[in-house]
Amino acid sequence: MSTVDVSGARWRKSTRSGEASSTNCVEVALVAVEWRKSTRSGDANQSAYVEVAFSGPAAAIRDSKAPANPPLVLPLPAWHAFLTSTKRGDLNLR
Repeated sequence: MSTVDVSGARWRKSTRSGEASSTNCVEVALVAVEWRKSTRSGDANQSAYVEVAFSGPAAAIRDSKAPANPPLVLPLPAWHAFLTSTKRGDLNLR
């Protein structure tokens, strides 16, 4: 089983957890990841491309033009299925 190291994560109380004085709440953390340009995103000088990052059992995908937007996060088996389908041409729109 894969795990994600959250020892260095910054935790904060979820805004959906009710009043501030409550001790029972949900906490969320952002885990730092290293984003890299997808190898299928065209030439190196292009400013708009897809970025991917891997953390434990998940793959995160984001648009380089909007890095502050939430990424699409997939379990690794779903990521591998997506790559396989893409390589076979199953997702071609032409």
